[in-house]
Amino acid sequence: MSVTATVRVLPAEEIAARAGGHTAPYRWPERSTFFAERAMRLRQLAHGHAMGDFLLFVARLAEAQQAALERLGRDGGVAVPDAAAVDRASLAGKPPLAAADGPRDPAWQGVLREIVRALRTHVTSGPAAEALARLERADEVFLDRQADALLNGVMAGLDLAAAPVVAAALQAQWTHQVIELVRAHEARGPAGAQAQTQPVGMLDDTGICPCCGSRPVVSIARSGGDASGQRYLHCSLCGTEWHLPRGRCAHCGASGSEKIAYLSLDRQDGARDEEEPEASARAARATIQAETCDACGHYLKLVHGEREPLAEPVADDLASITLDLLVAETGKQRHGINLMLLFGDPDGAAADEAVNPGATAPPGGS
Repeated sequence: MSVTATVRVLPAEEIAARAGGHTAPYRWPERSTFFAERAMRLRQLAHGHAMGDFLLFVARLAEAQQAALERLGRDGGVAVPDAAAVDRASLAGKPPLAAADGPRDPAWQGVLREIVRALRTHVTSGPAAEALARLERADEVFLDRQADALLNGVMAGLDLAAAPVVAAALQAQWTHQVIELVRAHEARGPAGAQAQTQPVGMLDDTGICPCCGSRPVVSIARSGGDASGQRYLHCSLCGTEWHLPRGRCAHCGASGSEKIAYLSLDRQDGARDEEEPEASARAARATIQAETCDACGHYLKLVHGEREPLAEPVADDLASITLDLLVAETGKQRHGINLMLLFGDPDGAAADEAVNPGATAPPGGS
């Protein structure tokens, strides 16, 4: 039986004190390892998992993303905003690489076709192969409509089976742009940092990515260095991580133990009633918890990287869909989104409700 346990919320001041009082506002993706670490974690989690085939498919997808990201680093060709444009966006309180309403470099379609070619060598049959074949035949107009739907959270007209592959190409391109944005900022040095000391400014809405305006997948508590115990939200599109204190709702900003609670799972195989306190204690130490808010009725998963050093936000989110299902039974709605696994009504429903383990995305193999 799966059970939930509510754990105590540490005050933000206590969390900051434990981290030594200094917290880096951002953590940036690393070109050489970003998607490779995701692929490795997915393969690890796939063993014995009910969704093992799908996790292995996404691992293949992440490996293709890593190759594309490294190729973009060598070849370039994807435009990023200059310093003046970044400053204007910051002053206006907007993300400089806005995904929903900003310009989209057409080079993303080349990234998509590169990823499709890489997958076709391994995926030769079944729904995944059929989805790849559709993308291979698709024209530019169709692909742009798919990208528009994904980036704006609209299900109407979205090919759900092909959506993870389209999303993978968009992720690779936006991650590349973030890396280049940071590199350009660092290259300018002190003279270029007069307006702001960071490549981007934090938005008023701290629940969306300051680089591209997308929602997070999950939040992750980082260990080591000056990030010890600190919670970062992990962008579902560009991979940027930005700091948000634990105990504060990512959706509405509410805080306090009377509003915020943490729910987690524990597997009890035939446990007796008298063993429930021990099970609750184990659940409170779980690697993945749902930070729920009674003020707005939303939640966001918290992945404890300090408890599991190999944890990776997208991979661990996919592998913990059961937690989403049980939290949904309480009436809470998910703030985060995982572009690798979407569900909804292709005839028009919005993609606001989180994820579904029911294999609407393509299953695959290793």
